[in-house]
Parts: sequence; structure tokens; C-alpha cells
Amino acid sequence: MNSPLNGHINTIIWDWNGTLLDDISICINAINQLLSERNLNLLTIEKYREVFTFPVIDYYKAVGFDFEKEEWDRVAHDFIRKYDENLQGASLFPDVSIVLSAFKNKNYKQYMVSAMQHEFLEQTVQNLGIRDYFIEISGIRDHFANSKISMAKSFLREHNINKQSACLIGDTLHDHEVAEALGISCILIANGHQSYSRLARSGVPVLNSLRELSGFFN
Repeated sequence: MNSPLNGHINTIIWDWNGTLLDDISICINAINQLLSERNLNLLTIEKYREVFTFPVIDYYKAVGFDFEKEEWDRVAHDFIRKYDENLQGASLFPDVSIVLSAFKNKNYKQYMVSAMQHEFLEQTVQNLGIRDYFIEISGIRDHFANSKISMAKSFLREHNINKQSACLIGDTLHDHEVAEALGISCILIANGHQSYSRLARSGVPVLNSLRELSGFFN
């Protein structure tokens, strides 16, 4: 059973895609376009949440891509191009502003670490009107989502974040892996890119929505 975190947490490190940004339909539409071009089976949201994983090349292989017949780099760039073309249609999850405001009002320090390309991340967060909630945000320097752990470790060092007082909030098992590598607490939200049943295997608190976070922090 999920239980509240200890009261010593005063720093939140947010994931972006699938945690605050609802980009699930955009990701599914983009991958389905690529699958359709190859006469491969398309994904439903349920199937997507069961197969999506990091590193993302493993996810592509799981849904049928054969990288002995085509180059991974080209496929990845094709996906990102389709994703970027439709990103303006993505919105924040319900309650994002309410939750961020609540943490701010309680004097929590809020940061963001994302697998989105950094300049694109800054632009998107700014466009959606929530940049001022974060002390700093950081994305990766390429589109292949392979280096979030090393990037997050550098981020903690650069900003002198106390591990004992920090909690990462994300939506994938990889976010839990990042939190473990950093040595910080973790909460996972199950309305993003992976299913509740998969996230529950992590052993950390798993919530159905951001709204439920209010019961985890004093």
C-alpha cells in the first residue's frame, strides 16, 4: 500500500514527458505512422503502455522494427520529426498548475530533468506557462534518450541538491532507475507512458494522477 513520504522532503525533481506534459497520444500517433509505413501492427494506448521502455531502441525492436534492415538513427529521427510536428497539440495534464502552485506555496524547491532535447524543452515549458515554477530545468543534448542518468547526476552536483531531501516524480520505470542511481526518493504517476501494473513492480509509491500527490507531502 502506498504511504506518505517522510516530512524531510523539500525538493521536487520533475520528469516532463508523461508526467506533466500529456504527450501520450502524440507519441502513439507518431510511432503508428512509422509502423504503418512498414506494414507492422499498430499500437493501442494499452499496448503502448505495456511495451514502451528505455533505452527506446528496445521499445522499437519490441514493436517490430528490424535494425538489421534499416538504420536506427534514421528511424529515430523520423519519429522525432513527426513528434515535433505535432507537439503544439500537447497540453499539460489536469491539475499540473494546481500541484506546482501548491508545492511553491509550501516553499518546495522545484526542478525538472527530462529526456527531451534541452532547447526544445525550455521552449515548450515556457509556451505552456509554467516555467516560473522551476528553479532550473535540464534536457538532454540529443534525441536518443540514452543518457538521462548521467545528465541527472551532473544536474544534482551542479545545483548542490541534497539527496536526502529530494524526490523525483516521474511516469516510467526508467524514472525509478534514475532516482535509484541518484540515491533519492521516487513517486511514479500511472497516467503517462507506462501502465500501473508495470510501475508497481518498482516498489515505490505509484499514483493514478497528480491530484493524489497531496496526500504524500506535509
